Amino acid sequence: MTPNRSMSWQGNVRILASLFALSGLIIGAMLYVGAWPVVPFAGLELAGVTAALYYTALRCRQQEILIIEDEALRLEKGIYRLESKWELPRRYTRLVMTEPPHPWTPPALHLRHRDTEVPLAPFLNSDDNALLVQALQRQGIAIERRARASIPGGPF
Repeated sequence: MTPNRSMSWQGNVRILASLFALSGLIIGAMLYVGAWPVVPFAGLELAGVTAALYYTALRCRQQEILIIEDEALRLEKGIYRLESKWELPRRYTRLVMTEPPHPWTPPALHLRHRDTEVPLAPFLNSDDNALLVQALQRQGIAIERRARASIPGGPF
């Protein structure tokens, strides 16, 4: 399972190059009229946009692999490499679906065995989330549905 990737890294680089070119034109015009204090702020802005695009592209590379075997469920997570791994007994592990706080957000999914609760694919959209739940049901994984916890002092 991976997040939806709307743009490749090359697409991000093209956007950054066009932002740098546009900012260069604007900075050049500002320098021409003597507004040199704008230059450091434009540099900070471009650095912030570059950092945000890099972070987003990195988070879109995360991957989760759920291996369903006869006796166990293995969940492996990582970005570019294996970073964490869980092995849970299939017979006693269930999928916990927590009702979302807003109708447009998907339910939170967790694999639960005793005191171990592992988040499962928090990056999936509602449709992909429903497909995952159906696939796990077909494999015989028990589904537990939970109402969302009320927020103290909240409107609900």
